[in-house]
Amino acid sequence: MNPDQSSADEQRAIAPPETDVKDVGTRRRGWRRFVRPGLILLLLLVVGFFAWRRFAKKRAQSTKSAAAAAPTHVIAATARKGNIPVYVTGLGTVIPIYTVTLTSRIDGQLMKVLYTEGQMVHENDLLAEIDPRPYQVMLTQAEGTLLRDQALLDNARIDLARYETLWSKNAIQEQQVATQRALVTQDEGNVKSDQGQIDNAKLDLVYCEIVAPITGRVGLRLIDPGNLVGANSTTLVVLTQIQPISVIFTIGEEQLPAVRQGFKAGKKFPVAALDRADSHPLAQGSLETIDNQIDPTTGTVKLRAVFDNKNDGLFPQQFVNARLLLQMKQGVTLLPNAAVQRNTSTTYVWLVGTDGTVHVRNVAVGATSASDSEITSGLSPGDVAVTDGVDRLREGSKVAVQMNNPAQKSGG
Repeated sequence: MNPDQSSADEQRAIAPPETDVKDVGTRRRGWRRFVRPGLILLLLLVVGFFAWRRFAKKRAQSTKSAAAAAPTHVIAATARKGNIPVYVTGLGTVIPIYTVTLTSRIDGQLMKVLYTEGQMVHENDLLAEIDPRPYQVMLTQAEGTLLRDQALLDNARIDLARYETLWSKNAIQEQQVATQRALVTQDEGNVKSDQGQIDNAKLDLVYCEIVAPITGRVGLRLIDPGNLVGANSTTLVVLTQIQPISVIFTIGEEQLPAVRQGFKAGKKFPVAALDRADSHPLAQGSLETIDNQIDPTTGTVKLRAVFDNKNDGLFPQQFVNARLLLQMKQGVTLLPNAAVQRNTSTTYVWLVGTDGTVHVRNVAVGATSASDSEITSGLSPGDVAVTDGVDRLREGSKVAVQMNNPAQKSGG
């Protein structure tokens, strides 16, 4: 084979065909045709995003500035001088001063019930009757025995007088006189015993009439007429004193010294009884006594307050809230409770300045009532504090104040 021909064949084998080179160039030009518009579009998107972000930021700043410039509408109140009560409160139960369970003191048949269930009765009113006839018979027997023994006694005394005369004349022995004296003493004992039997029968007749030992209200009838009742075993009715009535309530041992000090000094502490919701007063009374020990399991002590209960507002075993007036603070700085704010560490108010802006002011709170709080430090009478709208405030915020008292003027 010719060497020149072999070299030419090798060169043709190495060199790519002319058609392949043309296809590669065409593909490259097509790719570039799509990349350039894509890059331009991406650049436009990036520029647009930053422009939009800058515009939104400026708009938010403008809105914030406008909002900051507009005052926040709030309701406020002025701190003032006044009086505030200091209360000691506790949970209590209405307990009658006297409760009597009436039973029969004798055996017999119940003949009459003379009360109506739930009726108010007075002391010594007749409530029921036990059959008196057996006890009348016993009284007659005792009286008969007394008459017999009295006659024996009289006769023994006559004999004794005769024996003493004969003995003085030495007509009989002294022993006979002594025996007769003993017989007289024996008959005197019999007569005295008979009189006791008569008194006992008369007492049983008294017990046949069951009367009210106190003034109060009777409960439900527990036994009907015609039934046999046993002595001191059959309950007829329960009688409860309603007027006056007491409330026994508890206070913490840390509150006891102040109450005890005033009580020992003779102070009459007013006590109000309120309903279960602690909103509606039921009766007004006063502290009667303090228990003699502290309950170690609860750290509380019991107090008894007495109420006249003329309006019948308290009912036995009723649950109440007791509120004892410990003292009345005079001339202190007062602020509505709604103005006092609290967090985990401090108590504060939003104070309205003379320039119409608000600032946080820490305060100390003393006594509180249903509507007001005593401010012991941090405020002075005449200072204005926000009571409604505090959730929208920031330090230094501009406010438009509406006073919650129409008589007070706006402070901003």
